[in-house]
Amino acid sequence: MIVRLILALAAAKLAMYLSRLTGRGRGSSLPGMLALRIYPGLLKHYRGQPRRGVIMTTGTNGKTTTSNMLADILEHAGLRVVSNREGANLITGVAAAFIKSGTLTARLNCDYAVLEVDEASFPVVTRWIKPDRVIVTNFFRDQLDRYGELDTTICKVQDALKKLPGGTVLVLNADDPLVARLARETGKSALFYGVRPDAVLAGAAAYSREAKFCPFCGDTLVYSVYLYSQLGDFRCPQCGFARPLPDMEAINVNIDTTGTRAIVRGNGSNKGIWPVSLPVQGIYNIYNGLGAFTTALSLGVAPEKALDSLAKYTPATGRMELFYYDQKPVTLTLVKNPTGFNQALTGLLSQRVRQDVMIAINDNDADGRDISWLWDVDFEVLVKHLEQFNRFICSGQRAEEMALRLKYAGVPPALMTVEKDYRRAVDMALHEEGAAVGMLVTYTALWPVEKILGQRAERVSSHADRVPSVS
Repeated sequence: MIVRLILALAAAKLAMYLSRLTGRGRGSSLPGMLALRIYPGLLKHYRGQPRRGVIMTTGTNGKTTTSNMLADILEHAGLRVVSNREGANLITGVAAAFIKSGTLTARLNCDYAVLEVDEASFPVVTRWIKPDRVIVTNFFRDQLDRYGELDTTICKVQDALKKLPGGTVLVLNADDPLVARLARETGKSALFYGVRPDAVLAGAAAYSREAKFCPFCGDTLVYSVYLYSQLGDFRCPQCGFARPLPDMEAINVNIDTTGTRAIVRGNGSNKGIWPVSLPVQGIYNIYNGLGAFTTALSLGVAPEKALDSLAKYTPATGRMELFYYDQKPVTLTLVKNPTGFNQALTGLLSQRVRQDVMIAINDNDADGRDISWLWDVDFEVLVKHLEQFNRFICSGQRAEEMALRLKYAGVPPALMTVEKDYRRAVDMALHEEGAAVGMLVTYTALWPVEKILGQRAERVSSHADRVPSVS
């Protein structure tokens, strides 16, 4: 058995080395896949080795950012961390993260393992690795051909949480009823984080709302404020299920082109008031920061250390990553589901300058073969502010369908160009007359577009080992 283990690890490390040497990837998934084929029980050798515990992040959107923010905070506090920062969040990516940090005999030297885990893979990974804390960010419809209906995904995560040891602590988004329900349904101890409901933050987009009915009695949920999608101040008039009082709550949220700032008020065992500053835009990034901050403080990290780390956060590739081309800001954003796409559109509208937009849509396995979700995205909101846009360039394998969706949203065809070749599409967007460029791309378009953009424009900040896997 030991011989097979060493053979699996040696093969994986060689694949990792060759992958990086040939520039064909970061070795974030393939080595794990290879090792698990040779020795399927590999992960049990890493179980219990992190000295202080394992933290997993799951949910639909924000997993990579939340997990990376937490890993940064813990390292900033002087702790050793194993993490799948590249965004490879299937069991193969988790295995690769351990293999990369471990020895040929599967020995680790770390305080924490901070793991982002795909919601559909969460039950599989937790069979082998038992987390001490689980952050659940949110639940939205996402790639229905891969995950199935949203209820199916939630049930998978819920059932897996129930099977975890009694001491497992959940860190839950208080503003998402689909997440907040997990505390009662699993019986696990929970910490909640949220944004104080403020109508000013709600924005103007008509978002899709997944949670219309109470998960406990079926009555219609009543909202006093929607922040985005189904996140907000909810309550059930029939059974009393309602937004829980957050242990950590952001107030006075201010978002502009330089980033996001807020005051965070701690309740319960972490009483305090702290100013938080994130160098990334978007209300969803406040949620990501709150999830990481809440978890870090529960692990005993000093608030000042955590805040200092958050202020220096470097986004992963495609998470509103900023470039400059001839002094023109270019933002690269990964899009994969209606809610995330709506937030990306909100980011474009917040620019307040005339801009060009490139949208690259693929339909490979990693993107989801079914692209009908584009019809659930609120592109109509762009038409209300057409004066902010110079040209829309549609690219990728499904460029024509993207252009058709924009046309039905009301974008004049004269403002649209279909260019399926990434290189020509990127060059076209960079050389148009707008004062800024927004690039929105699906998973398998992200890597080639990022590579081309990196050759053309200056990256504001680089974190070479954070290139996300497209697995």
